[in-house]
Amino acid sequence: MKADINQVSKEAKKDIIELQQKINDFQEGKIIEDKFKHFRLTRGVYGQRQTGVQMFRIKVPFGKLTAEQLIRMADISEKFTNGNLHLTTRQNIQMHHVKLEDSPEIWTLLEEKNITAREACGNTVRNLTGSANAGIDPDEPFDISPYVYASFQYFLRNPICQEMGRKIKPAFSSSEKDSAFTYFHDFGFIPKIQQIEGKEVRGFKVVVGGGLGAQAIVAQTAYEFLEENKIIPFMEACIRVFDRYGERAKRHKARMKFLVKKLGLEGFMELVETERKALKNHIVEIDTSLVPESVPAPEKETPNIEISNQEKYNSWLKTNIFEQKQQGFYALQIKVLLGDIHAEKARKLAALVKDWAADDIRITINQGFLLKFIRKEALPYLFAKLDELGLAEPGFGSTADITACPGTDTCNLAVTNSTGLAEVLEEVIKEEYPDLIEERNIQIKISGCMNACGQHMAASIGFHGSSIRHEGLVAPAMQVVLGGGVDPNGQGFIAEK
Repeated sequence: MKADINQVSKEAKKDIIELQQKINDFQEGKIIEDKFKHFRLTRGVYGQRQTGVQMFRIKVPFGKLTAEQLIRMADISEKFTNGNLHLTTRQNIQMHHVKLEDSPEIWTLLEEKNITAREACGNTVRNLTGSANAGIDPDEPFDISPYVYASFQYFLRNPICQEMGRKIKPAFSSSEKDSAFTYFHDFGFIPKIQQIEGKEVRGFKVVVGGGLGAQAIVAQTAYEFLEENKIIPFMEACIRVFDRYGERAKRHKARMKFLVKKLGLEGFMELVETERKALKNHIVEIDTSLVPESVPAPEKETPNIEISNQEKYNSWLKTNIFEQKQQGFYALQIKVLLGDIHAEKARKLAALVKDWAADDIRITINQGFLLKFIRKEALPYLFAKLDELGLAEPGFGSTADITACPGTDTCNLAVTNSTGLAEVLEEVIKEEYPDLIEERNIQIKISGCMNACGQHMAASIGFHGSSIRHEGLVAPAMQVVLGGGVDPNGQGFIAEK
């Protein structure tokens, strides 16, 4: 596996050459560290807790991967890192223990498979997340995938969002059940269809100004219905207002949620309407063929398999499998402990996808995978093969499926070991409270600090890393929050201490 920069797009080639030059300049002392940090962050290179290595974040719009892309990431992680791929709550993939000087080659190898790291970190429009079940959701009015991808394309390398005061995080849900948690994002979009002059018109309910972190705020409704060709211009106008009026001096007050709170929704929207008049693009039509419809793997005879643990298989069917809106096909959800999957295991998973599913893997916001277009007769075989890989644990999305950021394992900002707590809690549930493996109304999420990468404020039971004084010493501790999440009607709630 040798990187060839001539095999990538001209835009990516320019980015990668520029990153290499900046690394050279930094190592030669020509650029001060703060200036270089600002540059590398917008190229996915993030400082790690351990000295001399970086975290490299890959931007994966709405978590969609092909089998070949997953294999390429696995190969890269083995060659340049500790061999682990970390799935995040924002449907990205992170690799840890990366040498700074290896990052241009890593990026080149990714771009050869149409994967980018551009604006995966930094004060940019971050990864656009979307419901993993988009396109197969029985409750969806239409597939949101092309809309997410069109928005991703529009803002990638867009000059309006390269030097903002803070980051912007958008999310698209597939239905009013709000499985993508739009209510705590800067922008949230929920698909709707309205009858206008006798025609069906696609659009979205739009919410703005939400966010987690130290001060969690529920997003407010900007529109009950906004036509599909107006959502990108709306985002652009909001970003321009945020860029002009948002806080820059005090980083902890620099998110869009604070600007909306300060101005009030009405005042914010007035500025947005004024800004919208000056936009070059007042409408942006969405090409719905941007994301082709998923195609099942060719039908073939399924090998006979004997299920050794029928009880586990039945629980897996109940918690990890659901029937798609496409009759006769099923989605398979994979629970991944801590969101960590080793390269060898990832390659074997990709091989199963090629043979038995659509070539459309989705990373889920609870750090797992979703596979599409599985035929019912293939389920026993896939269970057995996944069980061999340790990827057939029942309880996807249940109380036993705990979300956790990397915490003090790798993060500079973390104060507690969120991964250790998650592992212990999952083991306790499995051994002492097995009925909770099928309980989907209570979720547990853990963050290593107040920044909420583990989304603890959106959990029924949340823990966030803190510290307390004990006998003159400072000890790591967990603050406990309760009552966050989305109710059956799609209303979002922020947890309370």
